Amino acid sequence: MRSTTVRVFTALTAAVCGAVLAAPAAVADPPPGVVPAAVDLVGVGVDTTQGFMNQTSSDYNAVVAPVLPKLYSWDVTGINPITPKTGAVSIARPDGSGQGLTALAINTAATVNYSRSSRGPVAGDPTPYTFVPFARDAVTWSAKAGGNAPANLTTAQLKGIYECSITSWAQISASLPNVAIKPYLPPAISDTRTAFLKAIAVSTPGVCVTAGPRNDRGIDPVLNDANVVFPYSVGTYVAQVYRGHGTAVESPGPLTLRSINGIAPVNASNSINPAFLGTVYGRTLYNIVRTGEYTATTPYATALKSVFGPQGWICAHPAVIVDYGFVPIAACGSTVTT
Repeated sequence: MRSTTVRVFTALTAAVCGAVLAAPAAVADPPPGVVPAAVDLVGVGVDTTQGFMNQTSSDYNAVVAPVLPKLYSWDVTGINPITPKTGAVSIARPDGSGQGLTALAINTAATVNYSRSSRGPVAGDPTPYTFVPFARDAVTWSAKAGGNAPANLTTAQLKGIYECSITSWAQISASLPNVAIKPYLPPAISDTRTAFLKAIAVSTPGVCVTAGPRNDRGIDPVLNDANVVFPYSVGTYVAQVYRGHGTAVESPGPLTLRSINGIAPVNASNSINPAFLGTVYGRTLYNIVRTGEYTATTPYATALKSVFGPQGWICAHPAVIVDYGFVPIAACGSTVTT
């Protein structure tokens, strides 16, 4: 049985990874009029990688054999609730890594097959689930172009701003206006928020901090302010601004990325700066699967590995990772199990 599964996986990998194709345009959710079949691989989860997984789904489905499972990904916003695929139970549309993992845990493969995550395993996660890494991202702070914020802040200064011990730009430098800083955060469920606060060592934001704007979308009117400070995914910003994946909704708007400790988040090639990626502001991106299903010797496990495994579609197409602003990794397709 095992040798048969290996042969199927090898053949499938060769078929889908060796294909030369013109990538179809990615769309949010399954394409209009398409209802994923019961056997298809359907995912939910964090919005940081939803654009990448939408494109990956389009590319994969364009070449995979008709008799094999197709790949789909549901965005974090849209109609709610959703019925992920044929025969599935209806669920509230997951928003974020935590909700995506919960959806994976409380449902079966008949409803959800994988979840997108911008964080690794943490204490309290259900077991056993396997996190499969595929890329690196980073989180920095942003501010309005032409506003009062400087080009650079230190980690200590960011910590002071988000703990509200630093409340005026004049406390940063006498050359800056003596006006109030307006620190904002995404909602509590945001992984970008969690990663940023962890990096600046803030466990509880101060009372001067306002939460609410959706992460990685600078179009919220409250962020169009000369004194705003707001965390932002560097990879998402690169994809939106330099790779042509921004939309009227998914855009930094007036916000631009700023340096931390004198290290710029984006380099001259308009990619994530490796020096910045190597700091505490770097993070790994994953897809999560049920461990028992992923490690089994079954056609279903073979289908999962054909997408997420070390020889699978994602790892075999690093150019798509780069196109969506992230950085490919040598450990793509390795596993970390809760």
